[in-house]
Amino acid sequence: MIRKKIIAMVVTFTLVIASITSLTGCSVIEEKDTANDKVLRVGMECAYPPFNWTQDTATTPDGSQAVKIYNSDYYAYGYDVAVAQKLADELGMELEIHKVEWSSIGISMDSGDYDCIIAGMGKTAEREKSYSFTTPYYYRDNCIVVKKGGKYENVKGLSELNGTGCVLTTQLGTGWIPLLEQVEGARTGSNFETTSECFMAITNNTADVCIVDLPTAESAALTNEDLVVIKLDENDTFTGDDEMVNVCIATRKDDTALRDKIQGAMDSIGWNDKEQMDELMSTVLTQQPSAN
Repeated sequence: MIRKKIIAMVVTFTLVIASITSLTGCSVIEEKDTANDKVLRVGMECAYPPFNWTQDTATTPDGSQAVKIYNSDYYAYGYDVAVAQKLADELGMELEIHKVEWSSIGISMDSGDYDCIIAGMGKTAEREKSYSFTTPYYYRDNCIVVKKGGKYENVKGLSELNGTGCVLTTQLGTGWIPLLEQVEGARTGSNFETTSECFMAITNNTADVCIVDLPTAESAALTNEDLVVIKLDENDTFTGDDEMVNVCIATRKDDTALRDKIQGAMDSIGWNDKEQMDELMSTVLTQQPSAN
């Protein structure tokens, strides 16, 4: 009889604890979800000027407000940050910037470190399998970067590189990788985690040609006199590179609610005008710490 009573008490106690744990867990989840409704958590490299960069001051030279990087003493600014702030303001949310390596930017979002990516990401067919995208918040052109005074400084069209044996480079994990194959007879050197490493390869003569977007190239050329930016003739340039032209905001594949919420904010502030986008980009280019 005593044994039966003890067993009954243990079972009852276990059920009570399970019930409390369950209720507590629900409370935590609800609290977290509520908090996330008030905070726009954004992932970006904070190392991809002029789209995003890291600085040690809270403002830029023209007085624009930078955003403190989550769990850091540094701040982030750039085109991505400026657009993210516009959207957060429109949504009545606080902006939270998370700094992350480009190679793990999607993995970190999927794991819940942040909820969207605003990081100069091109919307490609391959990426659409894994993420949900807004319409473009920027339209960019692709270009090549070569060394000043080098044998490729006066190139005007892509075909001029064919058969030269030039060494190509670009950033890892980007839509520029497939474009390397469009230069016949070229050699592919090392591709790098960041665009700054790509430009360094040009400066150090370990690569001859870097394939990248125009704003990033222009940003680098502001502080590196060894670089020459070449916008190729429209009749002799890359083909099938439209995917890298459309720069969009990404959310987790199943988080269409947030995607639609962000899209609604973009529509509300009219962020679909290329002229307006280019104007902001031109302003941001002058605000980089290394450009002043």
